[in-house]
Amino acid sequence: MENTNEKRKIEVVAAVIIQDGKLFTTQRGYGDFKDGWEFPGGKMEPGETGEQALARELREELEIKVEVGKLIDTIVHEYPKFHLTMHCYQVKILEGTPNLLEHEAAKWVTKDEIDNVAWLPADLKIIDKVKDLM
Repeated sequence: MENTNEKRKIEVVAAVIIQDGKLFTTQRGYGDFKDGWEFPGGKMEPGETGEQALARELREELEIKVEVGKLIDTIVHEYPKFHLTMHCYQVKILEGTPNLLEHEAAKWVTKDEIDNVAWLPADLKIIDKVKDLM
């Protein structure tokens, strides 16, 4: 018999894009966490590495070509309806300017502005490490 109390597990990749001393962040346009701010990225497909998934997601959602750098951290967070594992990578934009195809809004924030962003709970867990990179 299936355990209906077990939360579904979601594994995602997220991009920490820092350019000219500013961090790129996007606002969710859908779902339970609509309007919350997050690092862009998305779900990994079967057989993909984190780097491959992130490059694909950023191409699909923002129409940018990127170089995925080092893994900054892996965040584990328990949301009410699911268990999230989020692999956060340092990312450099190689081609294009972010074009929002799925997000409601986006902005570049300075280190001084980063604490004023209404981050989603899982994304908030990596903010101190991100500040150290800026």
